[in-house]
Amino acid sequence: MTTRLQDFSDKLAAIMPEIGSDRLPSLLLSMLKGMVPFDNALIIHYYRSEIPQVHYNDIPPLERESQIDLFINGAYLLDPFYRAAVDAKQSGLHRLSDLAPEGFEKTEYYRSYFKHTEIKDEIGYIVHIAPHQFLNISLSRLSFAQRFNRSQIAMLADITAVVETICKAQWGAEIKSKDSTGAGNQLPNQLDSALKHFGTAYLTDRESQVVQLFLHGHSTKSIAERLGISPETVKLHRKNSYAKLDVSSQAELFYLFIDSLASLTSYSGGDPLVGYL
Repeated sequence: MTTRLQDFSDKLAAIMPEIGSDRLPSLLLSMLKGMVPFDNALIIHYYRSEIPQVHYNDIPPLERESQIDLFINGAYLLDPFYRAAVDAKQSGLHRLSDLAPEGFEKTEYYRSYFKHTEIKDEIGYIVHIAPHQFLNISLSRLSFAQRFNRSQIAMLADITAVVETICKAQWGAEIKSKDSTGAGNQLPNQLDSALKHFGTAYLTDRESQVVQLFLHGHSTKSIAERLGISPETVKLHRKNSYAKLDVSSQAELFYLFIDSLASLTSYSGGDPLVGYL
């Protein structure tokens, strides 16, 4: 009878000759799935001078386009895995619920992104393969009754070094090639700057802080604690911000943010709403 360790060894041995080939992503995920079952997987590559690149996505084709288009056109800036990698330089295996702020599941980003997938639990590797360049390998389950348990997460965390080594071998050469040619347009860097300045031309500093935190998924209570103000004051800032931006809900705020990014043909800094509103 084949043991789990033998299965892992066999699949790892099958991966090694495929490094550099298009088959590598599916073989890597097959190895992970042999250790801990999951329903869906996504490998997305963030490179500072390109929009995110999807290396693997097994979400059904009819749902894939609507989900990924929204994501790579700017919604990824609000993703907890992306923010953890960029802001906190996190790496390794993480659970979405551990990275996301309180209130994240009530955000329009969560509803828009996850309604197509029905994901109920997500864990993922953050793998830095070069400065400002990283991968997110997302593994998800579609049932609350089948959430990843501690032993399963610990098992996948134990092979982080193996996963990182495979990813660097697979995609590291690609990065060096792009760096040597100077290709790229700095779009992700520009969009990150646009997010930080979103609404600042129309809102007070405090209102901008509140809007930023709402976009990132914080609840009223979480924002109040973070800024040291009362929940009622947070609600007042939100009301005033919505009025100034001519939106009436968090959903409208989210799509105003996405639409303002989509309208950028060139960006040299400042509030992306200037010239859009």
